[in-house]
Amino acid sequence: MSTHVQKPGWFTVNVFNRAVAWLTRRGISIWGSRVLAVRGRKSGALRTTPVNLLTVDGRQYLVAPRGHVQWTHNMRVAGGGELWLGKNVDTFAATEVGDDDKPALLRAYLKRWKAEVGVFFNGVGPSSSDEELRRIAPDHPVFAITYTNATSPTNLRS
Repeated sequence: MSTHVQKPGWFTVNVFNRAVAWLTRRGISIWGSRVLAVRGRKSGALRTTPVNLLTVDGRQYLVAPRGHVQWTHNMRVAGGGELWLGKNVDTFAATEVGDDDKPALLRAYLKRWKAEVGVFFNGVGPSSSDEELRRIAPDHPVFAITYTNATSPTNLRS
């Protein structure tokens, strides 16, 4: 498994992520943003971070543009979590997507959010070949999510 991680800088942690999370907690989604809540693998405490919820062919995914960060390690242990948008809380189970299945998902993610996250993909973009996307796939965990509560993902506000 890759150990690729690109830690966020001060501005991202203290200004950008906080602003997106604040808006999302109040029900204002920025391009599909949600607040991800997942149990810490060591502490068991609830950990939160803003994420972009990707929808492809009716399925929903969480992509880690910065690589194998804390929430991805926690997700592997917890097996799921919650996505928050305003007062709406959706619980889900997560299944990690294999590297060979990631190119189409990474392409869709980059097509939607390249301006925000493209720098983390080492020059690979939405128009890159499947081979280039497969090459970077081990560096970017992707989780398919399946909702486990009564709220349908089609009822989520984007």
